[in-house]
Amino acid sequence: MDDPHRCCEPEQVSDWFLPTEERSWTSGNIVVPHIHGANYFARLLEVVGATEPGDRIFLTDWRGDVDEKMTDDGPTVGELVESASRRGVEVRALLWRSHPGKLNSEENDHLGAVINESGGEALLDERVRRGGSHHQKLFVVRRKGRPEEDVAFVGGIDLCHGRRDDADHAGDPQAPPLDKRYGPTPPWHDAMAEIRGPAVAHVLDTFAERWDDPTPLDHRNPYRAVLHRMVRMPRHPEQLPERWDPPPEVGRHQVQLLRTYPAKRPAYPFAPEGDRTIARGYSRAFERARRLIYIEDQYFWSAVVADALAEALRRQPELRVIAVVPRYPEEDSRVSGPPMIYGQRLAWEALHDAGGDRFAMFDLENAAGTPIYVHAKVCVVDDHWMTIGSDNLNLRSWTHDSELTCAVVDPDDELPRSTRATLWAEHLGLPEDDPRLSDLDRAMDLWAERVGAPDSRISRHVPTALPARTRLWAGAAYRTLYDPDGRPRGLRGTTRF
Repeated sequence: MDDPHRCCEPEQVSDWFLPTEERSWTSGNIVVPHIHGANYFARLLEVVGATEPGDRIFLTDWRGDVDEKMTDDGPTVGELVESASRRGVEVRALLWRSHPGKLNSEENDHLGAVINESGGEALLDERVRRGGSHHQKLFVVRRKGRPEEDVAFVGGIDLCHGRRDDADHAGDPQAPPLDKRYGPTPPWHDAMAEIRGPAVAHVLDTFAERWDDPTPLDHRNPYRAVLHRMVRMPRHPEQLPERWDPPPEVGRHQVQLLRTYPAKRPAYPFAPEGDRTIARGYSRAFERARRLIYIEDQYFWSAVVADALAEALRRQPELRVIAVVPRYPEEDSRVSGPPMIYGQRLAWEALHDAGGDRFAMFDLENAAGTPIYVHAKVCVVDDHWMTIGSDNLNLRSWTHDSELTCAVVDPDDELPRSTRATLWAEHLGLPEDDPRLSDLDRAMDLWAERVGAPDSRISRHVPTALPARTRLWAGAAYRTLYDPDGRPRGLRGTTRF
């Protein structure tokens, strides 16, 4: 199912992409980044609001809150999908079934119930590696008889509390649980990619592969199996309707959808040994980098992942690496905080040793001085290749959980350049037409100059060096619980994916 809708493209596959035999790609797309949850929610409201009877909606989510408001005045997430389903739109959803009473279990139950009771079909999916999660966030809208209006969204923004923030970063009034230093309504920085064109069919392939997996939804948990039968939740999904042809070409952007699935038993039929094209896609881009790698990441853990960046810094003496991360872990307690800090310190030390002052980490705060939680998963390399996805730069995202990222090449380089400039203008407190935003060779100097400058939101970020006694237990917890390795046994302990 890797490439059933491959178009006959006049253009050659970009050298920045993985070879076609590893992962298919399409040209003829338009990709529009939506920075901030409020912008994404407004666009999603517009797209779903335009659907008519016979249209189709497919979505996967790590967490969905039925009462999360799409705008200040609503509707809620639940009302949005319920309204579409009741007017004859076919709605199908895969929501991660997390551990009972933990994380997202009750919230996803409620959203699934709303979809099912309104005539759609939502499944709670726990077909993951032990200790893993379904972390993909995708939303596909297909218009019956109007394929040119088909659209898909891929990125880091869940349909849940905390995500509806904007450029002012006052936070979502419906706040998520987060470290108290982020305040009562934590400022939240995030991104989602809107895709139109043939690549929409490839996003839908990812949904369909998971949906059609014959492994029972509750295969690992007899208690859940009983609960599913009590509420008439199927062990297997209904067959998806016959697929429509892929949308026509609408632009010039080339798109390669990259994924992560772990090696597990029972195996995924579409990825028997797992899928690590996200890891290989990033590694290929880092190998080609010459001037600047810019990253926004929620975690930025793992010495193994950092090795790919460190090698690039050692190989290219003119290369710079800039990373934007949260100031504090999401839950910085005495137990949960040290393993996260330990992992990030490993990555920071590896890159600092390799690049010296050619590498720097930064965090963000709003105008009131409240730290901004960086949940975005964005990477731009040399203004040629960029990604927006659900994956973080750590071993868990590259090998253990399910993830999906949209890698884009614009033949004119305009999209990655403008996306980076938009992000930098906000973070550095500069107008988007400031010529300094286009100078990759002086990027590190610009960021250093803007620390503490008027309207700037950036601060230097250096992860804490933990005491030796703390490192002993934090390191063990980090490796086993926070950043596990989901590769086949033959690859563990190596830098190969």
